[in-house]
Parts: sequence; C-alpha cells; structure tokens
Amino acid sequence: MRRITRMFEIIQILRASSKPLSAETLGQRLDVSKRTIYRDIGALQGMRIPIDGEAGVGYLMRRGYDLPPLNFDTEEIEALRVGLLMLARTGDNALQKAAGRVMKKIDALQCDDTRYVVAPWGAPPDDPEKGCISLSDVRAAIRDNKKLRITYRSPDQVTSERVIRPIAVIYHLEANMIAAWCEKRGGFRHFRTDRIWECEVLEETFENQADALRLLWEEQEGFNAEYSLARVQ
Repeated sequence: MRRITRMFEIIQILRASSKPLSAETLGQRLDVSKRTIYRDIGALQGMRIPIDGEAGVGYLMRRGYDLPPLNFDTEEIEALRVGLLMLARTGDNALQKAAGRVMKKIDALQCDDTRYVVAPWGAPPDDPEKGCISLSDVRAAIRDNKKLRITYRSPDQVTSERVIRPIAVIYHLEANMIAAWCEKRGGFRHFRTDRIWECEVLEETFENQADALRLLWEEQEGFNAEYSLARVQ
C-alpha cells in the first residue's frame, strides 16, 4: 500500500472510531509496524489534520473534520455495492480486502444495505500458502511493466518455464488468466493462474513496449473473453 493511500486510510479509520486507537491497533489493521504509524500520524499532524493523542496513549480524530462526500445517485451506489460484492468471486485477496474498505466508506456515508447478495463461489483464492500465486503481485508487475518468470503446467501436465510480459488480468467465473507476450513462443498467450506453480517478478522491464503490446493484443483478441479462455495455454 502506498504511503498516501495508507495515510488516507488512517484518516478514515480515526473518523469512524468513537474512542482512541493505539498505533498497534492501526498497524494491525493496515499491516504495517507501529513505527510506520507514528511517522504517518506525525506527517498528518504536520499537515494540520486534527488528530489528537500521542504514542503510548492512542489517537483520536477531532470532531468536525470531514472529507469531501461521495456524490453518487441511488443506482450508482447500488452498482458500486454489487460490483464490490462480485470481487468475492475473483479469488484476488488483495482486491477483496480493498473492496471491503470501500464498502465501509460507502456505509459510513449511506447506510448498511443487505438487499444485494452475490454468491461467493468462483475462482479459487490466491493463497500463496496453498501454492497459488499472488494476483496482487501480478497486478503490480503489470502496472510497473515488469517481466515475470513463471513455471507453468499445461492441461496435458507438461511443465515449462517461461519469461512473459504481462499486460492484463482477465477474471472469469471459475478461473483467472494472465494475458501476456510469451518470449518463448514469440506471441500472445493466456495463462491460467491456477496452473502457474512459481512466479518471480523480474527487474527487467518492457515499459517502452507495454502500450503497443496492449493495443496489439486488444486488436487480435477483439476482445473476446470466451475465445481467450478457449485458447488458454
């Protein structure tokens, strides 16, 4: 999580709390150390954000401080709720956690709504402890235009090592795929994430080629998700 995003989250958490929160509690909720929270709180106080408290005592947002409201109409809010709930079916744990944070922000400004329910069944969760790759790492590599070295097992159980240039993640109902330029094959390929046994983010980038590759891939695919799934590696 980027520092500016984390600092925004600290503001949101403190706004929603009716009692002081310790640096340890904030650190646990944001997956960072107490020292990081101390630095972030100090930076926020330096920007005149009205946070009262100190290390060892806890922190509380002074009443009356607010951020600009979300300006969505009723149907836009409902679309957001259903869309956020649908993320539970992607198996992308980082996106699911982010969706939960967004939902809390919507609920803080609107009201909790249980009229919309999405079945949780979908792609398997990307739990590295169970041998699955982290989709968060893959998305970061796509954003940073970094190559990946993967160990891939095809449907006929043939294992191969590839260096790929990832350009998109495609979320299907029962599986997720990485669209990429495969250096071994010299062309675009789609790799099911549940068939990738190892994944290493390389320092080597393809920044000068990323936009052109993505445009060419979109032109070749059309983009037809069903077709892409049918010809997956």
